[in-house]
Amino acid sequence: MPAHNINITGNLVAIALRNYNSVESYRVTLRSRGKHFSEEIRYYYKSGFIRMEFIRPFCGTVLTYNPLVKEVRLKPLQFVDHVITLSPESLVIRSSAGHRVDQSDIGSLLCAVAKLQAEGRICVAGDDVLAGRETILFRVVGNNDVNVCGIHRYDLWLEKKFFLPVKVVSYDLSEELLEEVVMDDLEINIDLPDDLFRL
Repeated sequence: MPAHNINITGNLVAIALRNYNSVESYRVTLRSRGKHFSEEIRYYYKSGFIRMEFIRPFCGTVLTYNPLVKEVRLKPLQFVDHVITLSPESLVIRSSAGHRVDQSDIGSLLCAVAKLQAEGRICVAGDDVLAGRETILFRVVGNNDVNVCGIHRYDLWLEKKFFLPVKVVSYDLSEELLEEVVMDDLEINIDLPDDLFRL
């Protein structure tokens, strides 16, 4: 990515965070990949409540998170009416990239990017088109060996309409790819019934 410093863009992450704070609910299809994994999840969010429907791997598995009681409910098999209760800290339900359920929303991502930016720098590549959506492409890199949970660099694509990320790629200190996440079919502030978040 050919990057150049633009001083006026230092608040890109802050603007995205501010916009996210006005989001009460959203629905998105997450497609993530790393060196040794590939995942696809239908993701629902409403005021801290989360529902994940796994497409691959573990097709048919459903997971919900209740922030009021900090409890995860997991239904591992589509055709078996059996639900397991777990803590969001459980390693069993960490993503392949190590993300916790209660830290899996867009807001948590933006907070991590902001934390890295606080001890790093931001560079902007300019405009880009991603799956027909107009985006701003930029990079956040930690100074020296600074990293956030092992991440030294983020490349982000912010959709211009909502100023929210639709793609993010993370790298470690060795510039090795950690994870690429594409957020397809993002819809925000939509009506999601409370029952959707119960198992």
